[in-house]
Amino acid sequence: MRPDQLDLITTVDTPTLTPDGRRLLVGAARADATTDGYTGQLWVVATDGSAPPRRLTRGYRDAGARLSPDGRTVAFLRSPAPGGDPSESAPQLALIPLDGGEARTVTDRRLGVTGFNWSPDARWIVFASPEPEHGRYGTVAGVGPAAEDPRRMTGPDHRMNGVGYTADKPSCLFEIEVPDPDGEPVFTPRGRMADAPGLPPLVPPARRLTDRDREATEPVYAADSRHIFFTTTPATGFGRDLRTAVAVVRSRAEAAAGAHAGEHDAGPVRLVAGGTAVPRGFFSPCVSRNGEWLYLLGQELGESGLEFVAANAAVYAVPAPTAVRGATEGWGRPAPQLVPRRLTDPETLNCSGGPLQLSGQDNVLALAETRGKTVLVWMSHHGRPEVLVEHQGEVIGASEAGGTLAVAYTTADSPGRVGVQQRGSGLVELFDPNRSWLPDVRPAAAREREYGAASGGTQDQPTVHGWVFVPPGPGPHPVILNIHGGPYAQYTWSWFDETQVLVAAGYAVVMCNPRGSNGYGAAHGAAIRGRFGTVDVQDVLAFLDGALDEFGPEGTGELDGGRLGIQGGSYGGYLTAWITAHDHRFTAAIVERGYLDPVSALGSSDIGWFFSRQYMGTGLEDLQRQSPLHHVDQVDTPTLVMHSEEDLRCPLEHAQRYYQALWSRGVESELVVFPGENHELSRSGTPWHRRARFEHILRWWDSHLAREVTIE
Repeated sequence: MRPDQLDLITTVDTPTLTPDGRRLLVGAARADATTDGYTGQLWVVATDGSAPPRRLTRGYRDAGARLSPDGRTVAFLRSPAPGGDPSESAPQLALIPLDGGEARTVTDRRLGVTGFNWSPDARWIVFASPEPEHGRYGTVAGVGPAAEDPRRMTGPDHRMNGVGYTADKPSCLFEIEVPDPDGEPVFTPRGRMADAPGLPPLVPPARRLTDRDREATEPVYAADSRHIFFTTTPATGFGRDLRTAVAVVRSRAEAAAGAHAGEHDAGPVRLVAGGTAVPRGFFSPCVSRNGEWLYLLGQELGESGLEFVAANAAVYAVPAPTAVRGATEGWGRPAPQLVPRRLTDPETLNCSGGPLQLSGQDNVLALAETRGKTVLVWMSHHGRPEVLVEHQGEVIGASEAGGTLAVAYTTADSPGRVGVQQRGSGLVELFDPNRSWLPDVRPAAAREREYGAASGGTQDQPTVHGWVFVPPGPGPHPVILNIHGGPYAQYTWSWFDETQVLVAAGYAVVMCNPRGSNGYGAAHGAAIRGRFGTVDVQDVLAFLDGALDEFGPEGTGELDGGRLGIQGGSYGGYLTAWITAHDHRFTAAIVERGYLDPVSALGSSDIGWFFSRQYMGTGLEDLQRQSPLHHVDQVDTPTLVMHSEEDLRCPLEHAQRYYQALWSRGVESELVVFPGENHELSRSGTPWHRRARFEHILRWWDSHLAREVTIE
């Protein structure tokens, strides 16, 4: 594909099924060059394939559909087109009848809605939304960001990439009563009636259920519709550790009748699982359909609550009625009888791929990452996990109802599909919004390989799993070694726009999952702790050498070992900068949003206060020993440095200092900075900047890895 084809790529989100399983709803979204944003709508798909997919909504950006338990009404998040006041483009909760009609927006939150759920009786909806501190984020007319009061920090965790400051807008829970779908519509009053008393509200009154002293996200109702489980943080403030907990609060249905909107007398927050007495973090609660079981995800984070390296998530279960009755007030006093039972083995199965989903009356579905795939795992409250869906790609989300299992997924040749699967059979595709244009793009085929130690592997040098992509036509082709971020992440079989753009431009791409990556067990992921730039470098170079041996001049002749490029973003940018300081075989390099100075990251990165210490150690010598900036004087490879101005994960000063060090030594180098973008530029930046990013990448490679074949 070409950079100007970015707005063809359409992704899908988690589907939701009607109670009888005969229809599914799913959101499909794509970049839109005309508005420089992302647009998408909801689609209705017959699960037996008897009718073509039908577009249900026509908003600018509609996503995250959830069907009411009675199967009548679809709730979803609607975002208007970008531009103007950011609060006016924040996603709001909207409702539409399943059979079609006008959608009605039912919230007016200044900073938008981030997640929601229906009550089992379909009368209430609970949602999470940032609650801004008074005087900030436009809550006082005429007080802009530069005129706000100073911020006072009491812990290290006070900013997040893509979010900005966090403690002054914690997420709280709110609840609304679902309005009568046949009720009289309400319009904005004007003229003499603008301030008239007693007029009906434009949106249903929302009652706040939790206070601002803690984060509250991922709400889900108990079976009685009177209690809500959710993920929370300690009420003492931000930045003490990484633990989260699952708590419970009474819903509005339990509150005093006739109370005014904005009050929050639904009762105190009580802890179900987590807290300082248990060295785990719990999140993503999910209640079985029969109301008997509360499922949740959990991670072992050590006594400090900071030991996140390769801390795989496991699925846990606790009886839901017991969880409601036995929950206790106070972060440090979890009820001793509420000890969740672990259902999956975190050493071998990382269930961190997404939120839990229901299956049957008392079973649950989880996403797990393994060997370049994301698979769908089923289990009961007894455990006994079983992989239901595994293919060469990633499961995005799933829904089960009426005996039908609907799955959203990616493949090597499609960035988003929806299908159904019966037990024992494969996926049957129902909807691929990319089908019309993919044949013209002709996606590059992946060649799966394992290299290292003569491809046999040893204890000191295990085999490395990855992929080689070769452009069509005669070789030898210039080669780009691409390194993923994380480091606890993985390259997968799935369609990857970066690979497709490079291959279409004539470059072979080599990419792999070295030690430190996700998907190969906890020990594999933790292998680089305190050893950045050692075994991870061995693995990526061993994989590159294996690819050159097989496909280079002594093999098939498709790869040109004399024209090598290396690139990566985030941790991949770190490893690129590290390798070019220690291995000089590469013709040129691209270091993008690199984590280049773990010393300064301790105070400047949103995760630096724990990331550097947990991965690299606490001593200054340890941090400098593993710092690419500390070794930049050994680099002589021409390097393009790319970064975003608003990157809080790897702050811009990393790139500026690295570029300055290269330039001052006379190394051929460039610095390209994207205004208004953050660490997620390559994935969710504005379409114009994502296209410009690809154009700069290709310009750099074209100027350093001439694609003309020079051998006779």
